[in-house]
Amino acid sequence: MQLEIRPDPAEVGRARRWARSRLAGSGIGIDEPLAETLILLVSELVTNAVVHTGCPAVLRLSLPGAAQECATVRLEVADRSGRAPVPRCADDDATGGRGLALVDGLADRWGWSSEGAGKRIWCELDRAAESKGAASAYGSGASAYEGLAYEAV
Repeated sequence: MQLEIRPDPAEVGRARRWARSRLAGSGIGIDEPLAETLILLVSELVTNAVVHTGCPAVLRLSLPGAAQECATVRLEVADRSGRAPVPRCADDDATGGRGLALVDGLADRWGWSSEGAGKRIWCELDRAAESKGAASAYGSGASAYEGLAYEAV
């Protein structure tokens, strides 16, 4: 499943609605912590693509089938910008700059790779056991990213 994203901040809301609509056939309830975490990750990765690249992007979502209790959800955003994602240190008053820290704290795994003239940023959530994403969403996860310490609350 994929959605074409225009370089427009309004696309973030459309991407969230699209992702929610895809959860129905996956067996993941919209009110499950996994679904809430997934929607937040969609927001963060699509926002990064729209705000920092100014290029169109493609959102891809791989969901398990309804019968699978143990499965991995994968989210990818591919864009045409060759610029690597760069974490930022945001102070308490900043309204942005926490996206990659949130992705690192909420996803079970994430990364990025060059793809042609652009890049692909991906993250995965494990459905089986309680993932670190579900725990972090409720303030119990702490992590470090490239020497930057933070706590997801």
